[in-house]
Order: sequence, then C-alpha cells, then structure tokens
Amino acid sequence: MGVSTVTERRLYLLRHAKSSWKDQGLADHDRPLARRGRRAAKAIGRHLREQRVAPELVLCSTARRARETLEGIEPLPGRGAVRTEPELYGAGPAELLARLHEIAPRVRSVMVIGHNPALEQLALLLARHGPTVSELEAKFPTGALATLAFRGPGWAELGRGTAELIDFVRPRDLES
Repeated sequence: MGVSTVTERRLYLLRHAKSSWKDQGLADHDRPLARRGRRAAKAIGRHLREQRVAPELVLCSTARRARETLEGIEPLPGRGAVRTEPELYGAGPAELLARLHEIAPRVRSVMVIGHNPALEQLALLLARHGPTVSELEAKFPTGALATLAFRGPGWAELGRGTAELIDFVRPRDLES
C-alpha cells in the first residue's frame, strides 16, 4: 500500500455572472448572461489569467448562464478537463461537497462554476478563516470568485472548517 502525501489543494468557487431576465418565457435553466454578466465574466477571466490560475478540473453547471460564464473566462492558461454536469444545477452545499469528495487525489486544483445559495454556503462551511470571510458572509454576488486552499492527501478530507479562504474577488473589484 502506497504512502499518501499531504498536498496543498486549491478550490475555486465561481458564481455564474449576471443573467438576463429579458425573456420571461425562458425556463430558469435556459437564461443567458446579461450584457453586464458577459463583461463581468471577461473581467474575471482577465484576473484568472493575470493570477495564472489554471485549474486541473473545471466542473460547470449545465445552466446556460454558467456555461456562458465559462466561455467568458476562457482561455485559462493550461486548464485541464472541463465537465458540464447536470447535477450541479440545483445542488445544495452537501451535494457539491459530495461531488468534490469524488475527485481523484492526483488532481490538485478544481474550479466549480455554479449557483447561489449553494456556492456561498459551501464556501462558508469550508472556510475556517481568512481575510475576506466577512465579505463573503455579507454577499456572494454574481460573477464573484472565492479561492480556498487546504492541505490533505485527497479531496475526501475536505470538510467543515478544513480550508482557508485566501481570496474573494467580485467583478466590481476589477473595474478600472
């Protein structure tokens, strides 16, 4: 039996950008990004490239606004596999955490593109502390990115209070 090593892991929780409510006849799952949302996704994408964020795995909700947010942040340098997963739409924090527990230990960085309130609740569940936890507690706006770090031999060890919120960026923080 091999010896497991403790590795620093990064979890990026990206709430989809602002969606459009123009077409009231669209199902919630099919709502596109609003113009403001497309601008926000591009701004977050620039930020990710500047910070050289290259998640090894991206898990994206199948909702149109989440997929368009993913398109807006591209290209990510050296990004690994992307999986759009229907289960992420409507998932609660417990389901999101269960999905993260399924990730292979060799994967060191994961981005989840999804929805509130689940992303906010998950981030607050995981984050034991960090300089911006109070900002996250106040609001996890559309297009915002929470970056968490934790150490462990695998994703199965991720749980309540095991991570540190090391960054929280909102689109408005990136406006010039």
